[in-house]
Amino acid sequence: MPQELLLQVSPEIASNESLLKDYLSKQLKVSANEIQHVSILKRSIDARQKAIKINLKVSIYLQGEPFQEQKIELPDYKDVSTAQEVIVVGAGPAGLFAALQLIELGLKPVVIERGKDVRGRRRDLKAINVDHIVNEDSNYCFGEGGAGTYSDGKLYTRSKKRGDVTRILELLVAFGATGDILVDAHPHIGTNKLPQIIQDIREKVIECGGQVLFETRVTDILVKNNEVHGIVTQKGETISANKLILATGHSARDIFELLDRKKIFIEAKPFALGVRAEHPQSLIDSIQYSCDYRGEHLPPAPYSIVKQVNGRGMYSFCMCPGGVIAPCATSPGEVVTNGWSPSKRDQATANSGIVIELKLEDFKPFEKFGALAGMQFQKSIEQKAWHLAGETQKVPAQRMVDFTQNKVSSDIPKTSYVPGTTSVEMGQVFPGFLTQILREGFSEFGKSMKGYLTNEAILHAPESRTSSPVRIPRDAVSYEHLQIKGLYPCGEGAGYAGGIISAAIDGEKCALKIKESL
Repeated sequence: MPQELLLQVSPEIASNESLLKDYLSKQLKVSANEIQHVSILKRSIDARQKAIKINLKVSIYLQGEPFQEQKIELPDYKDVSTAQEVIVVGAGPAGLFAALQLIELGLKPVVIERGKDVRGRRRDLKAINVDHIVNEDSNYCFGEGGAGTYSDGKLYTRSKKRGDVTRILELLVAFGATGDILVDAHPHIGTNKLPQIIQDIREKVIECGGQVLFETRVTDILVKNNEVHGIVTQKGETISANKLILATGHSARDIFELLDRKKIFIEAKPFALGVRAEHPQSLIDSIQYSCDYRGEHLPPAPYSIVKQVNGRGMYSFCMCPGGVIAPCATSPGEVVTNGWSPSKRDQATANSGIVIELKLEDFKPFEKFGALAGMQFQKSIEQKAWHLAGETQKVPAQRMVDFTQNKVSSDIPKTSYVPGTTSVEMGQVFPGFLTQILREGFSEFGKSMKGYLTNEAILHAPESRTSSPVRIPRDAVSYEHLQIKGLYPCGEGAGYAGGIISAAIDGEKCALKIKESL
């Protein structure tokens, strides 16, 4: 039987198989030649002391012990070409994993995606970056794979109680992700690697008899006697089915408006909003690793920080080491930021959303919009940023210390945000209470992370799409909408997930609930 050990070793040892075997041979009092294989089961960084250590959980096979490299296989997906159809609206992680689960359960998914396939989206991302042109159906948020495909592919989740995280990770590995995502404490695929994985998932859905329809936007949900009967597309086509998984993501404002117009029950939901802060990665490394030079054996340092400021939570969100800031507007006339990293996280800058918890009472100026009040609050800030930045996809920007001192920055250095920046006093973007909390919060951040509060850091505004501003309520047991039979609100857009993993889990659960109902 292999032995399992918990170790704490230097980064050099952790990253070198030969050195690790030498270290283990001394621990086990055997020759290094007697160690046949070492499997790393878990890996994390401990940077609390000046001498940084790597925590490892390993499984050690000595010579003579049976060992075979475990290959993760896909489930035995059925041919569902003639099976009962289930409409899945949205091809993000919730929709794609719902589709895979439906196939596993013997049902036929018909996936409806407003955007283009994962390759076709690239032209539209270039258009927004270079030409400031926003395609409302194909952008960083909409299109095959959803928002996560071109904004990093972070897989870390605290939502262990939601479902089987390991199953989702193993499915991603079976579709081509590196096995490191099963090992690392904060797994991450990378924007450069995700597109092929997403394409392979789609091809599997089609191979098994499912359908995937791109550039097909839902304009109506057919409901009769409070029961789903199908959908209508922008081309006027009707697709019939009495089971519909609605997995449209946190930015599908037209769907929220459709539901509100049809008097299908939805409700305003608090979310978080703020800025995206960019530092030199070398500065974050020096703060987090307490060193002048990170070296080759440590990854670019992330950070996570939370403060209570004036009774509100202010925290880092979607932190991207070695990453870039991207323009994530979904309609003309608005500016939205987000961040992403390539798989190697090898860019010169680090960025993170720094956001503040909102409350329902903050939406009071927009109460005439009812359940869409939070969405209108969000939209008003994005539109104001667009006007302040010259009605382009340039982003309002300010040096961090200048912002805390209410001083317009005389110059803004080139940042990773490709469309460019416009020097603006950030207080013009946000309501007064948010501006005050941000100013005080950055001062508090600087006390916790010495060196963080610096004019080398550039703030970009706004970071506004942290989660959905609307919840589509569903029954806690059946997962059906509280009012409409056969409608299954799902994932981030429905208010039931907060990232790739939790959205994928929710997609699978909705598929399972549909099977139970049959």
